[in-house]
Amino acid sequence: MEHDFDLKKLGMTEEELFSPVAHSDLESEKITAPRYSYWQSVFRVFFRKKLNIVILSVLALLIAFAYIYPMVTEYDKFGELLNPDVKHLSPRAALEYYGGNLRYMLGTGAAGQSTFDAMWNGARISISLAFICGAINMTIGVLIGAVWGFSKKVDAFMMEVYNVLGNVPYILLISVLLMLFPPTFWTMVFALTVTGWLSIAYQIRIQVVIIRDREYNLASRCLGTSTGKIAMKNILPFMTSVIVTLLATEIPSYISYEVFLAYIGRGISEMSLGRLIFEAESSMVTPGWQFEFWSPVAISAIITVVLYVVGLNLGDASDPRTHM
Repeated sequence: MEHDFDLKKLGMTEEELFSPVAHSDLESEKITAPRYSYWQSVFRVFFRKKLNIVILSVLALLIAFAYIYPMVTEYDKFGELLNPDVKHLSPRAALEYYGGNLRYMLGTGAAGQSTFDAMWNGARISISLAFICGAINMTIGVLIGAVWGFSKKVDAFMMEVYNVLGNVPYILLISVLLMLFPPTFWTMVFALTVTGWLSIAYQIRIQVVIIRDREYNLASRCLGTSTGKIAMKNILPFMTSVIVTLLATEIPSYISYEVFLAYIGRGISEMSLGRLIFEAESSMVTPGWQFEFWSPVAISAIITVVLYVVGLNLGDASDPRTHM
C-alpha cells in the first residue's frame, strides 16, 4: 500500500519508472572529461612564464621597427653625399647638427646617412631572408623527411644523397653559388635553401622511424589505415615540438650566415645587416666612428638571440608532456 502511495505521489506509473533503455555503442564510448585543445594548452604553458612574455614583446617590437619604421621614414643612403659636414658624425655631434632629431641618435655613416635608419632597413632585409628561408627549408624538409622515414626505397636513395651532400661544407657551397650568380636577395635565398632542407629532412626521418613502429601505428596498419593518414594523425602531432625546436635553431642561423658571408665579402648586394657591418668594418677601430659598426652588430645579435629563445621555449611548450 505504501508503494502505491509513492507512485501516485510522483504522478508516474510503474512502467514509466522502470522502462528499458536502448543500447548505443556510440553513446557508451563517450567519456565525461573536459575538452582538450592542444594549441590552447601550448600557449597556456608558454605564457605561464613571464620571461616568455617579455621576450615575445621584445621580438614584436623588433619586427615592428624593422617593417613599419622604414615605411614611415624616407631613407636615402646617398641623400647627404655631397655634404662633407655630416659624414661620420658621432651621436652627440649628429644630434646637435640636426637639432635633436632622434633619427640621428646613433650618428651618421660614411655617406652622411643616418646609422639608425640604415640599421632598421638592414634588419628588415635580414629578417625577411631568415623567415623566407625558414619557411622553404622547413616545408621541404618535413615533407621529404616524413616520406623518407616511411619508405624503404626512398630511404636507401636519400641516404646516399645525404652521405654525399651532407659532407659538403655548407658555407663553401653558399659561397660558390653567390660567386656563380648575381649576389642578390633571391640568390641568397636559393643558396640557403638548395641543400638547407637536407639536414632537417634527416632529423625528421629519424623521428618518423622511431614513432612509425609503435603499437598503435601497427594496429592502424592492420586495420587498413592509409600511410598518409597515419603520418598526419598519428606521427606529425607527436613531432610538433621537434619541428618548432628545429625552426627555432634554423631561422636565427640564416641571419648568422648572411652576416658572416657579408663580413668575408660574399654577401648580397642589398643593404642588409651583414652588408652594413662589412662596409663599416674600418669604423670599428676609428675613434668616434664605432657606432657605425657596432649598431648593426648589436641589433643582429639581439634579433638572433631573441628569435632563438622564443622558438626554443615555444618548442618546449609544444611538447604534450608539459601539459600535465
